[in-house]
Amino acid sequence: MESWNLQPARDTGLTPSERFRSVRRESGLLESLAHHFSFTVLRIYLAVAHRFQIIGWQHLPAHGPFIVAANHCSHLDALCLVAALKPRHRERAFPIAAGDVFFQTKAVSVFSAIVLNALPMWRKNCGTHALADLRCKLEEEKCIYVIFPEGSRSRDGRMAHFKHGLGMLVAETQVPVVPSFIAGTFEALPPHRKIPHPARIKIAIGAPLDFAATPNNREGWSQIAQSVESSVRNLATH
Repeated sequence: MESWNLQPARDTGLTPSERFRSVRRESGLLESLAHHFSFTVLRIYLAVAHRFQIIGWQHLPAHGPFIVAANHCSHLDALCLVAALKPRHRERAFPIAAGDVFFQTKAVSVFSAIVLNALPMWRKNCGTHALADLRCKLEEEKCIYVIFPEGSRSRDGRMAHFKHGLGMLVAETQVPVVPSFIAGTFEALPPHRKIPHPARIKIAIGAPLDFAATPNNREGWSQIAQSVESSVRNLATH
């Protein structure tokens, strides 16, 4: 009979403020309840205010790890993609959010961590170590990441080219990437607006892409970015 070993939580020893801003953060009971409650409210809001529609739901893998990669033009995008996930996915689903926007103050950090379950990506100090930490968490904890490879919101509604960071997370791994295209969020909440407008929002989800054979180097990262970007653009016609 194997001996039983107690494994401490990965965020043990962090202060509350540090924990909310850490990739090592783990959810407790109260946070889990908050996540499920907020997602329920979110789905109701999207259905009523935006006639939320999901196409291709069957393409989502049954379990993590996997990454949902999509175009980005509104603060509603991450909310919509998380709401599109299946209920069993939500506890392990982490939108990767800009640290300089969603984790800049204590109050916003608490909201982002508890309600959105977001993890920070500090755009001005995003070194290889930060992506390595996210890659490790993704594989070891079988997480689901919601990522916007453009790096920032579109200011005119048009999709920009995807950056290499996505490739650094999945090259030479068994982690599939699920391409998704979001339509309507720019009309509902463009970057210059503060209050959402009741525009219709639709998400088209494509078949997962595998990059286990793609080399984990700059050339491979570029291939992954281009492949996922092409798949997302193709979904725009759905």
